[in-house]
Formats: sequence, C-alpha cells, structure tokens
Amino acid sequence: MTIKANWSYPTAIRFGAGRIAEIGEACAAAGIKRPLLVTDKGLASLPITAKTLDLLEAAGLGRAIFSEVDPNPNEKNLEAGIKAFKAGNHDGVVAFGGGSGLDLAKMVAFMADQKGSVWDYEDIGDWWTRADASKIHPSVAVPTTAGTGSEVGRASVLTNSETHVKKIIFHPKVLPSVVICDPELTVGMPKPITAGTGMDAFAHCLEAFCSPHYHPMSQGIALEGMRLVKEYLPRAYANGGDIEARAHMMSAAAMGATAFQKGLGAIHALSHPLGAVYNTHHGTTNAVVMPPVLQFNRPAIEDRLAMAGAYLGISGGFDGFYDYVLELREQLSIPDKMAELGVGTDRIGELAAMAIEDPSCGGNPVELTVENLTELFKQSI
Repeated sequence: MTIKANWSYPTAIRFGAGRIAEIGEACAAAGIKRPLLVTDKGLASLPITAKTLDLLEAAGLGRAIFSEVDPNPNEKNLEAGIKAFKAGNHDGVVAFGGGSGLDLAKMVAFMADQKGSVWDYEDIGDWWTRADASKIHPSVAVPTTAGTGSEVGRASVLTNSETHVKKIIFHPKVLPSVVICDPELTVGMPKPITAGTGMDAFAHCLEAFCSPHYHPMSQGIALEGMRLVKEYLPRAYANGGDIEARAHMMSAAAMGATAFQKGLGAIHALSHPLGAVYNTHHGTTNAVVMPPVLQFNRPAIEDRLAMAGAYLGISGGFDGFYDYVLELREQLSIPDKMAELGVGTDRIGELAAMAIEDPSCGGNPVELTVENLTELFKQSI
C-alpha cells in the first residue's frame, strides 16, 4: 500500500512522504503570497526548516521566519509574532512544527487584525462570534510531530503568562486552509518526543472515545486512532526512520484532534495546569496522569473500554486495557509520576482550582469536582 493521499476532511490535506515539496502550491491554494513561517525556537535552526524556507523562496514567496515561541506559548509570544507579521506585510502564515508552533501560528493569523485581547475570544459560548471573520488571515499547517493534531484544529491553546492558566481560543476559520502531512519531517524526532507526542495522540483518541457526548463519527475515528497508535507507536519509537510507522502516527494525530470534538476529560484537565505551572511536555504529562484517571472513571467506562479492547486485540476487559496502558508507558520510558518531571506537591490546591475551570472537565464521563481533582493530582504526583 502506498501511503499517499489527498483528503478533504476536516480540511484539505496533502498526505505522504516528500510532500513538503508542494509547500508553494499549498500557499497558492490558500491564497497566500507573502507567508510568514512560524515555528518554535528548537526547530528554527534545523535542516527541515531551512529546506522549507528554501522551497518558499524558490516559489517566489520570500523567506520570512518567526521563532520566538515557547514550549507552552503565551500572549507575549503572540504579541511578538503579530509585530513580525505586520512588519513584513505578510498575508498569511505557514504554521510549522509541533503543537506549540502550530497553535501560536494559527493565533497570529487569527489575531493580526482583530480588535481587543486574544482572551476576548476564549472558547466560551458564542464568544467566537466577537471576531471579524473577514480579517482572519489564511494559514497552511505543516506538522513536524505526530501528537497534538493542531494542524486540523479550529482552536489554539495559549497560556496566560500572568495567571499561568491555559486558555482555548476558538474560531471556525482558525482551521488551516491546507495541511501538508509529510512523515519524513518527523524522522528526526528524539525518542522522548516521539513517545510524548504519540501518547498525546493516544490520549486524544482515548478521551474522545470515553466522552459521554453523542458523536458517532468521532467515536469511530477515535477507536481506529487508538489502533494505529497501538500498532505503530512502538515501531516509530524503536526505529525513527520507519516511514510507514511515522506516516500512520501522523494519521493518528490528526484523527485524535478530529475525534476530540466529542470532548476530552480529566487527563487534559490535569495536564493543562501542570504544563502551565511547571512547563512540562504536554503529551508526556498526559501519559503520566492517564492511569489514575482511568481508574477514577472506571465505573462509567468499564464496558466501553472492554469493547475497545476487543477491537484492539486486548483481552481482559477494563483490567486488560489498563494493563496495556501501563505496559505501553513502560515500553516508551514514560515516567510513572509527575515528580520525575520536577513537579512538587506544594501547589496541588492551586492546580485543582485551575483544573476545575478547564473546558476539558465537561467531557469527563464522571463529574469532576475540586475535591476529586485534588485526589487525582495527589495520585499523579
């Protein structure tokens, strides 16, 4: 089977090895003539970034880059990105990188010509209608990891640098116009990043599958996404040059972000404040807190995970699925507790108060309170 395809769900996706060569065509399709490539600090000096800039320049689209993006991007990064966007008279962005680069890039395209603060457009009710949709610039997304799925998302996560709270900013037109999923761009990912981003994709699919909301399409996507992770994440981790495994993990990442329109849950409610306060890697944090959340949700998800296990080839019902998660974490050298990532127990109350405000709480199959979130933090740290 040739792993190459053009998809139009949930947006236009050019999928396959080597398709970064089409970046000029993708910008033309999105109506972008003067793109600003937005990426994170770590990627800025790597060969894959230089190659992409070369391709943009060869296509007559200039060679502009902004890379002042923190691992958990905030409004200060956004302000600097907008300044660079306006200074270069750009008309769109190339969002390049992992979740942080993609999220910040989409916000630059969204906020460059909007009024007020980015926090005015938080994913609350119909706040997105406050934005002037005609002033949202187009974006082309190029993921270089296989985890967040932000390339097919209609929102970005930004950390408020003053309160250290992560906020979700949403608008339908934040969805990139064109996506290039080229698994060759992920070959150089270090093993810990392969593991963490892969577990992020798994967490998205798992929480979407367990969410109590009605969305059969997302349910099916989440289930197949978990199967791809189960089959191909260990291969990608063991051999970073396994293009087949890298390609299927890119699919799983996009599937997870598509599926979680159905909802997320306590895994992300815990992970977001931990990342905001301690600057931990999001996907790795999801993997660490996953087991206690599964046990907490067991009364509501036991039958559902038994059904998932049957499809995934995991026997033993809920217990078999839980044991599989523990084995996968061990195989990927995921820490058992957050303390191994530098997290202490002195701020658990503050973390729980932040978590209860996280929108992810609404998708958890068991009602979340400050009290039970506090207990989950204690078990995770």
